[in-house]
This record gives sequence, C-alpha cells and structure tokens, in this order.
Amino acid sequence: MTDTAAPADTPVIDRRRMRLVMAGLMLGLFMSALDQTIISAALRTIADDLNGLSQQAWANTSYMITSVVTTALYGKLSDIYGRRPLYVIAVALFVAGSVLCGLASSMVMLSVFRGVQGLGAGGLMSLAFAILADLLPPTERSRYQAWFGAVFGVAAVVGPVVGGFFAGLDAFAGADGWRWAFFINVPVGIAAVLLILSQVRVQANRSTDKPDIAGVITLVLFLVPVLFAVEEGPKWGWGSAGTLGLFAVGAVGLVLFLMAQRRAGGAALLPTPMFRNPVFSLYNGVNTIVGAAVFGSLAVLPLYLQIVKGLSPTEAGLMLLPQTLGIIVAGRMCSAYVTRTGKFKGSMLAGIVLMMAGTFWFGSFGADTELWQAGVAAGVMGSGIGMCWQVMLVAIQRDLEPRYMGAGIGSFAFFRSIGGTVGISVFFSLFFGTVGGRIADAYADAANDPGFKAALADPAVTSQPANQTLLAGRNGAVSLDDSSFLTHADARLAHPFLEGMADAMQTVFLVSGTLLAVGLVLALIPRDRQPVPEPETEPEPDTASPAPSTPSPTRGPALR
Repeated sequence: MTDTAAPADTPVIDRRRMRLVMAGLMLGLFMSALDQTIISAALRTIADDLNGLSQQAWANTSYMITSVVTTALYGKLSDIYGRRPLYVIAVALFVAGSVLCGLASSMVMLSVFRGVQGLGAGGLMSLAFAILADLLPPTERSRYQAWFGAVFGVAAVVGPVVGGFFAGLDAFAGADGWRWAFFINVPVGIAAVLLILSQVRVQANRSTDKPDIAGVITLVLFLVPVLFAVEEGPKWGWGSAGTLGLFAVGAVGLVLFLMAQRRAGGAALLPTPMFRNPVFSLYNGVNTIVGAAVFGSLAVLPLYLQIVKGLSPTEAGLMLLPQTLGIIVAGRMCSAYVTRTGKFKGSMLAGIVLMMAGTFWFGSFGADTELWQAGVAAGVMGSGIGMCWQVMLVAIQRDLEPRYMGAGIGSFAFFRSIGGTVGISVFFSLFFGTVGGRIADAYADAANDPGFKAALADPAVTSQPANQTLLAGRNGAVSLDDSSFLTHADARLAHPFLEGMADAMQTVFLVSGTLLAVGLVLALIPRDRQPVPEPETEPEPDTASPAPSTPSPTRGPALR
C-alpha cells in the first residue's frame, strides 16, 4: 500500500525560511556543478602529478556512472524515507569522496574516490527539486527553480577560473594546489547540510513501499556497460568485440530493468504508471534529447575558445558570462510568466528555438570569427536554457501523483544526465574522429596562399619544433593530446590547423542543432492547458515536531 495526498497538502512556508532552504539547496547544487568544471580545468595537472595521464578518462567515467545510476535511486528512496535524511546522506558522500580525492596518491585511487563523489552527486539535483516540490505549490515552484538553472551557469563560468587557479599553485596550506579543487567542497557541503537540517521540517505524501532492489541491480547492469562502451568506444573502435559486447550486455540489462519495473508497479525505481501519461513520457524524451545536444555542444565550445581563439581558461570562462546572464534573466522572466498564467509550452518551445539559434550560430564559427559573436551566441544559448529547462520540469511534474513526486523529479535529472553523458561522449568522438581529415584538407587549401608558402620556404621557421609539429598535420597525423605547441607556432603555419579544428567543431554544432530540432518537434505534440486549481486548506503548522493529531491516510509523517 502507498500513502497518497492531494496537492493541497503541500506545506506552507514563510518567505524567510524559504530563502534559507533555497540557500542550502543551491549550495549543494553549486558544489556538484562546480566540481565538474573545476576538475575539467585541473585534470591534466592532476594526471601529470599522479603519473597517470593515460588513465585520466577513468576519473570522469567512474563519476558519471555512479552519479547517473544513483540519480533515480535517490528520488525513489526519498519518497519512502524522506527528503531530508537522503539529502544529508548525498552531501556527506560527496564531501567524503572529495576529501578522499584530495588525499589520492595514484590515478587508480582518484578514479575510485571520484566514484564515491558520484554516489553523492546523484542525489544533489533530484532531491533539490523534490524538496522544493514538497514546500511550495506548483504555481510558486517555477519562480524558485529559475535560480537552480542560474547555479549551473555560474558554476560553468567560475569553475574553469578556480580550477585553473588551483592547478597553477605549487602548494597551498601544506598541500598540492590541485588538491584544493576537492577540499573546497568541505565547507560548502557543511553549510548546505546545516541549512537543510535546520529549515526543512515536513514532507507530505511519504510512501510505504519497499525499496526496488531488483530495479537498482538491473539499472546498474544496463547503464554501466553502456556508459563504458560510449566512453571507450572511440579508442576501441565502435565495431570492436569489446564495444559490441558491452552494448549487448547493456541491452540485456535494459530488458531486465523494464521487466523489473513492470513487476514492481508503483514501488518501482521509475514507476511505470508515470510513463502512461503521454505528457510525462514525451517531455522526458525531449529532456534526454536536449540534454545530449546542450551538454555535448557546450563541452566542445571551450575547445574553440581556448585552442582556436587562443584564450586562457580564465578568459574562456569569462567569455561564457553572457550565457550565465541569459540563464538567470530568461529563467526569472519565464518563471514569472508561468507562475502568472500557468502556461508553459510557449516558453519551452521558445527556449528550444533559442538554443537551436545559438547552436547553429556556433556552427558557423571559423578561425577568423570575431570573439563578440561567441559572446552573443552564448547569451542566446543561455537564454534558451533558462526558458526551456525550468518550465520543462514544471511540465513533467504537473500531472504526477503526489506519491510519485520524488521518483518523477528524479526521472527529470536521470534522463537529462543520461542525455548529457551520451552527448558529451558521442560529440567528442565525432570531433576527434573528423578533425584529422579536416586539418589535412585545410592545409591542402592553403598550399597556394602566399603567406603560407613564404613560411614554408623559410628554414628558420620550419626548423622550430612547434612548427614541425604543425606541419605533421598536413597529412592529418598531428597529435592533439597536447596543444601547447600552438603558443610558439608561426601564425601563418598555424592558421590552416586552426581552420581545420574549427571546421570539425562546426560539424559537432550542426549535429547538436539538428538534435534540438528533433526535440522541438516532440515538444510540439502535447497540448498546453491551464493547471487544475488547488482547493484552499488551512496551512500546516510550521513546527519541527507537529502536535499529535488524528491519523489521516492522506498525510505522511514529518521529516525526521
């Protein structure tokens, strides 16, 4: 049996306490989002220091696998055991993993400890949205959810700057500089836990279902092989026995997972009754596609800014500031509109169109494109993200039964993470698989350029090691593991190399824009409608330990 409740049972909370709750939730989200961008900027330094440059991919793979697998799990467990204790566990695991990562003495240890971090990261986003849904009625949620989108935008800007700063320090407070990229999570996590423990007090609609153990096991059997295959496929070859074998194991895991979910019914990790709602299913499909397109393209954009345009990690981060502003401003404006009218479809469609415009604009960039265009396109992209993802969550959770709220919101984070993980892996594979040929073509086109010919005929130029590395790219054989040689290369010889890289990135952005167009078509299908008004009820007492009352089948126990 499962406890159910009407939406009217959503607790009432005063503005002051809501601000404190939001501060705690945003700190947790910021810690998780910042960690990814900090590590991406510092990972090369970390790998060199731990003598494991060839193993650095596993540090990201282990984190992605554990975070994606646990995203849906946290949502379901929080329906059963409560949001607050699960949120504290998620933060504690993330902080513990961060400390262990900062103490790692080998790349193998770092990869294992990154997996511990991922165990906590899986709950930080899904539980943040679930807690918000417990505390606010639907008409108020979108206004606050806009700030969650802003957190990710700020982290995208701050992360590379902070990561580059720590990586550049030889030592700080008795530890290697890069280790503070992990240790910085400790005070942030402690502050987030204290705020949530003191301010989040009640949760309606607690479920009495047992945990879906079979669902967890089969989900792992599905996701782990598939994510390993996507991560290692570019190196092993997509048609290799190892890659195909992993996909086959993942396919078996998917079938078993679907069978387990059907058998578990309402107690499932991703309860199948949720997917009988066509709006819920369609918008989660859109969520997955948009996640792949957005995260994949935004992972490639820093390469354009840093390699093709020659910006430092700090400068590249600052170039993405318009994206952050777009997320904040558009998210706030859209949230106010959705809160006032109850209509979300127009905002979502406009957001996808803006993301398409920004992505296709990126797809026109070459080596000589002026930097202001990158800043404006990033602003357009950010505006689309702010308009789309905030209201998409409103659409996904609108028709959910209260007993499925945690699992449903967990599905939003789950499918977006799946899309983002696959998108990043596939887009990088597409880029590195085509860039060699594009560079060779660019050098062939430059053969008759007077400046290129003059540099090629000058022994003082061609004898330089950096220029020799460049010239190896004329047949597409240049190594991209280390692009620092471009700093010392002759500009005339480097230009075709940069044009080839920009051309390969254009392909990635055009594929991303096409994916967004598919998402737009799917998002057009459901009809927009006015929300069902909530009946008025007396506010629930705002106390840590509510006075005993007559048991009611429509109210869950207080959070403990």
